[in-house]
Amino acid sequence: RSGTSIGANLEEAKAASTKREFLRDIEISLREAREAWYWLRIYKELRLGDPQTVLELVNEADSIVRILTTIVITTKRRMVTVGVVSAFCILNSALLLSS
Repeated sequence: RSGTSIGANLEEAKAASTKREFLRDIEISLREAREAWYWLRIYKELRLGDPQTVLELVNEADSIVRILTTIVITTKRRMVTVGVVSAFCILNSALLLSS
């Protein structure tokens, strides 16, 4: 179930109306991807299913986790940068008005 939830939450993220909403949906996808990756590693260790197929799925899940982690980090960094720039602009305007 966690594997199918990744895509569903990414679809929600694509329709997000704010950066905060986008980030929330991506973070949910990341958590679900990490859960799917966990279960696939369990499958691998217990030797359930075709070993080559399970290994490919483990590697694919690892890649998805890495991609989503990068998206979360980049989005958070951009949100902070925008906040700092906005604060600077407000402060600059206030200083200009007071002089």
